[in-house]
Amino acid sequence: MQLPIIAMNFIYAILGVVLMYVTYRVIDMLTPQVDFHDELKKGNIAVAIFLGAIFIAIGMIVGRALN
Repeated sequence: MQLPIIAMNFIYAILGVVLMYVTYRVIDMLTPQVDFHDELKKGNIAVAIFLGAIFIAIGMIVGRALN
């Protein structure tokens, strides 16, 4: 097992989580009329699907950028 490869994978994983959080905050600021957190608490499935799609898209972009 090579420790530098494992360390780089953890760094990439942390980078991915940070990018997903930043993306969520940017989308939240761009749509001030929609409170995503409140809508998710109400059980709005459309908002959940929208946010899930954003997270999947960012994950795919980060994954492609790392390869």
